[in-house]
Amino acid sequence: MRRTAYIASTAIGVLLIVSGVGTYVLVSNTLAEENITVADDASCLAGDEVNGPLSAYCEAQIIDDHALEATGGLTYAELDREDPARDTAMRASFLRASLFTSVVAFGVAGMAILIGILFVLIGMGMRDVGEKTGTL
Repeated sequence: MRRTAYIASTAIGVLLIVSGVGTYVLVSNTLAEENITVADDASCLAGDEVNGPLSAYCEAQIIDDHALEATGGLTYAELDREDPARDTAMRASFLRASLFTSVVAFGVAGMAILIGILFVLIGMGMRDVGEKTGTL
């Protein structure tokens, strides 16, 4: 039973690591293909290519600043239905949501990698204990 458990733990760990790395690379490459650059007036990473969680977050923040500036400080929900600035607020909200979704995807990928490492370490520990006690 211990042999099956350590093999399963190690295999699941490797699968999580590979999946996490694949997801991280996929999201990073997809963002990079959009050729987005963090606005020059951003409070962080100004001028950086948006291809990672920090640059995506910084760009989302500056989009919010620009949208609020364009709408007089009002959000989409606060604007009159007939206000032409409402379209700007809506587009900014969609862009921010997309960028924040990529930030979450980076976080989930990182968490999968860390959990995968933990599973591999547990599997290796189980194997080590089994070998030392002769129960493997």
